[in-house]
Amino acid sequence: MKTDVQVAVIGGGIVGASVLYWLSRLGWTDTLLLERRELTSGSTWHAAGNTTYFGPYPKMTALFAGSIRTYLQAQEASGQSVSFHQTGSLRLAATERELELFHAYAPRYEALGIPFHIRSPQEVAELHPFIDTSGIHGAAHTPTDGHVDPTGATTALAKAARQNGAAVERQCPVTAIRQDGGQWLLDTAIGQVTAQNVVVATSFWAREMLAPLGLNLPIYPTQHHEIITETLPEVAALDAELPAMRDSWVSCNVRQERDGLLIGIYEKSPEFWALDGIPPDFKEELLPPNIDPLMPHLERLMTRMPLFADAGIKVANNGPFCMTPDGLPLIGPVPQMQGLWLATGFNVGIGTGGGSAEILANWMVSGQPPKGMAAIHADRFGNDMTKDAALDAIRGVYARGYELPDAI
Repeated sequence: MKTDVQVAVIGGGIVGASVLYWLSRLGWTDTLLLERRELTSGSTWHAAGNTTYFGPYPKMTALFAGSIRTYLQAQEASGQSVSFHQTGSLRLAATERELELFHAYAPRYEALGIPFHIRSPQEVAELHPFIDTSGIHGAAHTPTDGHVDPTGATTALAKAARQNGAAVERQCPVTAIRQDGGQWLLDTAIGQVTAQNVVVATSFWAREMLAPLGLNLPIYPTQHHEIITETLPEVAALDAELPAMRDSWVSCNVRQERDGLLIGIYEKSPEFWALDGIPPDFKEELLPPNIDPLMPHLERLMTRMPLFADAGIKVANNGPFCMTPDGLPLIGPVPQMQGLWLATGFNVGIGTGGGSAEILANWMVSGQPPKGMAAIHADRFGNDMTKDAALDAIRGVYARGYELPDAI
């Protein structure tokens, strides 16, 4: 194992692997990724893998676009497939206001060079034959996005980074972090590592990991369900994969999973997990499912997509992921702690992890913060937000699901 490096990245999920990849791509190859178990072990392994270009803010859309580009670049460099399914996606306009917002977003997509179309209800029905379009006003259609295999993408990133000279250590938990003059000392299960820079990409572990340094990160894990249906003959008979659907009225996303459907629900009363501390032996585990709070959303989905009413549920995965009070990740340096960087707080790690890592790596290498990205800066909450305030804000963000901001 390398013991004296320019950068140590802690966390081997999609975000940590993306950071390692981008640093190596930019020439910082004296780098080491430390993972407590196996790559993807945190929340990446049970992620749906959705990648989208749709977002109400141009800078966040750039993160989405950068993520898809990053995974495909890593695939080409490593030879490891990321299993990208270019299905496109439909963001339904449940109200006239949403349709107005979609039209307002169109010039931003043109500026970013991303295909973006406003579809009529009739066109939506042609693109997705199982959506009941009687209750919508149209949809925003981004035809070049889709979904990846999270494990394949993480593996490709790590492999490409190693080819560039970076190192990866699995089964190597970091047990302590401390600053010693102008460097950082990391105690691990297999020895001490000295690093000029440390990137903490440990998802919902980051809060506890950095608390001994006096940091109060407002990051807490919420439970999140993904439902996978049994095979549906109507889906199995299709000649092409369905586009993903996202709907603020149901508060869900739906995409094809083999010959069935995969549904992610954002319920109005989210449940937190492990608020008193992450169990020390927690590994690749799921939580007991709790379907009752999802039922109002599932009933709406039966109206929006009648095919779902006849679907048998094969599995209901309930896995934790981390949230911040505004739903955006924490990216960048920690004030007054030279060399300590955050890449955590992702609730859509696959969707934004690759693009966020590109921004962070360029920030580290150039020493210049990205322009117009204050919304994701690591220090934006300060260090004194109370637990209750953070949880209240997270509840609100989660419950709003796919609601769009009022301002155009």
